Amino acid sequence: MYGFDALLLDVDGTLADTERDGHRCAFNAAFAEVGLDWDWSAALYGELLSVTGGKERIRHYIDHWRPSFEAPGDLDGFIADLHRRKTRHYLELLGQGRIPLREGVMRLLHQARDAGVRLAIATTTTPENVSTLLACSGDGDIGDWFEVIAAGDVVPAKKPAPDIFRLALNELRLPARACVAIEDSAHGVRSALGADLQALLVTVNAYTRDQDFSGAALVTDGLGEPDSPVKVLQGTLEGSDHIDLAALDAMHRRVYQQS
Repeated sequence: MYGFDALLLDVDGTLADTERDGHRCAFNAAFAEVGLDWDWSAALYGELLSVTGGKERIRHYIDHWRPSFEAPGDLDGFIADLHRRKTRHYLELLGQGRIPLREGVMRLLHQARDAGVRLAIATTTTPENVSTLLACSGDGDIGDWFEVIAAGDVVPAKKPAPDIFRLALNELRLPARACVAIEDSAHGVRSALGADLQALLVTVNAYTRDQDFSGAALVTDGLGEPDSPVKVLQGTLEGSDHIDLAALDAMHRRVYQQS
């Protein structure tokens, strides 16, 4: 029915607005738990998002914002422990239902399942973060809706490297042109395009709105709903005023007619 076989979705910022009131708060709780006076404001966290991966973000913060910090001898172990604590706090926030899916996400997932479109995730967040978010989606545990969940440290390099998308494509046993990717950030765009995923939708959020999405086929402010139209920031939305499978199919066909 559609010209593509699968949707490949990012998680943080794409499926849910997890960053400002989720991951950031969990990092701060972990810092307080071990007696650190570090506090990542919403603005600072926006800057730190230029670094992909939680452990990598902590290390970057130490190097650039806390150069006088007397790190323990085993800095890697110290950072890994902080990140484990942060993950525990983040999972508690998810379990409390405080981080809902973005508008239109559940609608699109239902539509894909009904149409037989395969679903996969490609993210740099930890597998446990993904599984808990999906279990607390508000529509029951939807984790088994996803044929592939490529997450965390399962690849050598995180986004913007294309490794995680290439892994997802390999596990799906599909070529890139048989898929549509959905991302929210410039790092995600570079990662997807690096894996030759040219049919790429970007749904921006407050942290990523002003980033460079060159190469993305379509950029909007979200997925929207039939009674809540999206704003198109780049490209052309065909067929409706919100993102559904028909709109993604039109985007996909346009991309590959031109290539």
